[in-house]
Amino acid sequence: MARATNTLLITAAVAAVVGIGVGTTVGRGSLPGATQPAVSQTQTNQAANQPIDSTPPASPAPTGTDTAPTETKPAAQNVAASASTSAPAGDTTQPLSEAGAKLQSESNTIAIVKQYEPGLVYVSTESAARPDPFGQMGNQGGQSSGGVGSGFFVDESGDILTNYHVVTEGGQNLGATIKVRVQSQKNPVEAEIIGLAPQYDLALIRPKNIDKTLIKPIPLGDSSTLEVGQKTVAMGAPFGFDFSVSEGIVSSVDRLIPIGFNLNSGSGEGIIQKAIQTDAAINPGNSGGPLLDSTGRIIGINTQIISPAGAQSGVGQSAGVGFAIPINTAKNLLPRLREAGGGLVLAPTIGVQPGLLAQQSDGRGGVVNIPVNLNQLTDQAKQQFKLPDSGLLIGKVTPGSPAANAGLKGGTERKFQGGQIALGGDVIVSADGNPVSDTSDLQAAYIGKKAGDTIKLEVENGGKTRNVNVTLDQSSFATLPRL
Repeated sequence: MARATNTLLITAAVAAVVGIGVGTTVGRGSLPGATQPAVSQTQTNQAANQPIDSTPPASPAPTGTDTAPTETKPAAQNVAASASTSAPAGDTTQPLSEAGAKLQSESNTIAIVKQYEPGLVYVSTESAARPDPFGQMGNQGGQSSGGVGSGFFVDESGDILTNYHVVTEGGQNLGATIKVRVQSQKNPVEAEIIGLAPQYDLALIRPKNIDKTLIKPIPLGDSSTLEVGQKTVAMGAPFGFDFSVSEGIVSSVDRLIPIGFNLNSGSGEGIIQKAIQTDAAINPGNSGGPLLDSTGRIIGINTQIISPAGAQSGVGQSAGVGFAIPINTAKNLLPRLREAGGGLVLAPTIGVQPGLLAQQSDGRGGVVNIPVNLNQLTDQAKQQFKLPDSGLLIGKVTPGSPAANAGLKGGTERKFQGGQIALGGDVIVSADGNPVSDTSDLQAAYIGKKAGDTIKLEVENGGKTRNVNVTLDQSSFATLPRL
């Protein structure tokens, strides 16, 4: 992803000592998908600027996640027909005259916070400090301070969903002690890792010992139906200020940014994925926290910000450009995370290996072969081998893989000074309509898909082009023990 000069795209956990958000989700219980919305989008839009009766209803608010909020309702359902104002309905230029009166948008936000903030989780990590045998560092072992972030309950068993970089301190420490706390809880409790998905920057954790009455799952929404301009509510712990709320809109529904940790490269530069862009204030400590819509359903998981100030200070600050992982991506991963046994849930593969490799020093006197793009070849070489200007040259296809089942073919290996090339194989030039030049481009096309989904590839071979549909199956998905 191209970055503007002096602009920093960061995850909250790598900003100073403050992490970005936490969340966990474990267990095999059903998702709270059937929970009734706090208020319909249509209702919210119809009376967005009308004053409401701020007197709370007499009936108590519901406690179960599968029960609709029938009495404590967001603004749209509490509009008082007789409320008097000094301005006509819908006029936002004049102040409300009735004491305590609120606009429907305000009431909607208040209702969402009251009902669903109890499902927000404050997450902190601690790392074992190395003992100082000479006593010069003021620390004789024990625990050192770590990061903080946010998360949220996703089911009645207490599973919490959060960011991978929150519970691993920026991906650097898989052994950090994780502690969680809800708003009404005085002391935090330790949590264990159920599943990690580094490439998605997601993690599922579970409290080891928590009062079951404190578990308040927040219903999961559908990020595929989002539209630019919809209201968003972000919850989390910006800069450690726990249980904070900010509000904004959906700025973009399919912004492509690098997310997660690319295990193949060993770097923190993630795989390009679709993200929700919002102008709701997101800061270090918000990572892993929920992004909700006006119905109170979670539409995304706050994960990154663009911070011009961060390029100078090293500490990211909100500039009105924040990103959230679409909740549908997390919903697809939940079953695999629950069954991971504390291991790593990997992004899907289709079973192809790149066919153009260049030799590079491994730093220990040896060499390794790394994939390179076709643009590393001269125009003369591409003409000679009948290769397109760009695309992913396939070297090998794994037998029985989705790629093999779709008829993709690898080439015949030929070594040259400084590397090797596979000739005669297919070249993938686009995936689902997006150009492909390397493995990360290809992976971006199916990282959010599940078994049974199809990727549409445009393939060239010997100057001829054809379309190939590759369907993911169970062999595409793998889980590894925790490293």
